[in-house]
Amino acid sequence: MRIVIIGAGEVGFHIAKALSQEDYDITVIELEPDKCRRIAESLDVIVVEGHGASPGNLTKARVQEAEYVLCVTGVDEVNLIASQQAHELGAKKIIARLRNQQYSDKESIIRPEGFGVDHVIHPEKAACQEIVRLVRRTYATQVMEFEGGRLQLIGIRLKSKSPLIGKSVREVNEGISNFKFGIVTILRKGESYVPWGDFVFEELDVGYFLIRTDRVDDLMHMLGKHTTKTKRVMIVGGTKIGRSLAEELQNDISVRLVEVDRYKAESIATMLENTMVLNGDGTDVEFLRAENVAELDSYIAVTHNEQTNLLSSLLAKHLGAKQTICHISTTEYLPVVKEIGIDAVISKNISTVNAILKFIRSDHSETSITTFDEIDVDVIEFNPEPGSKVTLHSLEELKFPSDSVVGVINHHGALSIARGNSQITEEDTVLVFAKQSAIPKLKKLFTAR
Repeated sequence: MRIVIIGAGEVGFHIAKALSQEDYDITVIELEPDKCRRIAESLDVIVVEGHGASPGNLTKARVQEAEYVLCVTGVDEVNLIASQQAHELGAKKIIARLRNQQYSDKESIIRPEGFGVDHVIHPEKAACQEIVRLVRRTYATQVMEFEGGRLQLIGIRLKSKSPLIGKSVREVNEGISNFKFGIVTILRKGESYVPWGDFVFEELDVGYFLIRTDRVDDLMHMLGKHTTKTKRVMIVGGTKIGRSLAEELQNDISVRLVEVDRYKAESIATMLENTMVLNGDGTDVEFLRAENVAELDSYIAVTHNEQTNLLSSLLAKHLGAKQTICHISTTEYLPVVKEIGIDAVISKNISTVNAILKFIRSDHSETSITTFDEIDVDVIEFNPEPGSKVTLHSLEELKFPSDSVVGVINHHGALSIARGNSQITEEDTVLVFAKQSAIPKLKKLFTAR
């Protein structure tokens, strides 16, 4: 399958990285020589140097043969024009990243559909949705939804009093009989592990637990976490993400939004009826103390300056905020930021990557639907072929790659957390958590010989 990616910034690079490790023929068009060199030296993809909206460059990239064209430059207008050109040249499906959400308004004069766009991704909107899930789960470092929200993957940092410390995965699972959950990944000192039965938990591990949404409270009770309702939130930064968050949360949570620019703060105050808008600096310790940061359930730093976000979040954590969420743009920072004390880290770039990967559905038997940057594990959706090895034996009888674990089995809409005695059928859809090195072996298990 041919996929053409227009733009090799953070979003384009990470999409190309995720897709190039599977059976896709990837071509990337990028104007800046430095970005072209980076992607050419790092990934096994074809690189076309030049403007992404140029018909000549698009033809050179063979968009007329592309199943998908992903327009993800940092300029909305370039993405729209590139989409239109690709559409005219015969590309089958086009996905465009647009920062200006007004393009998707019903009253908008210019609509993406008029440019041949099949699906629009708004980065700030995708990041906002991730942050809202975290605010609702203040004890988590990450919350992701699967199967239409019926399943959640929740990242939990294990502190000194956690009942899991010193126990193996097998011991933890055997000690619970009234509900099921999966332990699919452990992040330890910057390295990710797919845990099997004899894996022993240590203090400061971040465990990623897969659980039915209606049993999350049971999981938290087992982990010794208190599930209290979020009541007080402070958002630092009157950015698109900050304003969207306030609008989303203000009707059922006490929200304060802090903006350093006085005139911008006054303007935002007229837009958000139920949000208290303050003119202040999120890195001013006295200001934070005066605003009783210690009483906050969640402190969210989403200014345009990631250094400000990092420092502000660290100060809020030091002053006693229950949960700190920090937005950063430099994805290379993601694996280490949590190690310095910030509870959760969000990147609109990675949110955009995940939104695009979820949309892409091929005719293949498997699709990578989610990628993470802080953990070296992807979520792969498999549809077993009739007669494939996984349909002939229970999971405990199969030799699964050590860097993979079956998370959940969907049988005609009925979800079950996988266990050793689980039996997969050709009518099931299976979510597998795996490192890239394990994917070729997994394909063999799910493919008929």
